[in-house]
Amino acid sequence: MNTRQQTLDRYMDGFRRSDHPQILACLTDNVVWQVHGVRTTSGKAEFDTEIENPVFEGSPDLVVDRTLGMGDTFVVTGTGAGHIRDAGPFTFAFSDIFIFERDLITKIDSYVVPLTTPGSSDQGDSPASVAP
Repeated sequence: MNTRQQTLDRYMDGFRRSDHPQILACLTDNVVWQVHGVRTTSGKAEFDTEIENPVFEGSPDLVVDRTLGMGDTFVVTGTGAGHIRDAGPFTFAFSDIFIFERDLITKIDSYVVPLTTPGSSDQGDSPASVAP
């Protein structure tokens, strides 16, 4: 396993446990995280505020289905589950594109597709505008 794959594994594990130091250690100081259609954060300090976004409760359950890498770019796809403080549980699919600078993540493009609306347990409900 190469160093960048190990960094991705630490990053995902950090999110599963809301481990701020572990996640931040995977990032460059000038990291940019764009959750398309939702928000963009720039820099470690702003990124840190999104690790445990106040809209959400607890840590997300994340399952990585596939990781593909070439050069400085890696793509991770998977599914997850979370809990919105005022609305309840929801599930989602995600695709994250990671750009590396040396062995640290410098840019993340996240695409999140809700599979259930918050508070529902049925697959196929109308998507909600949420992201982990």
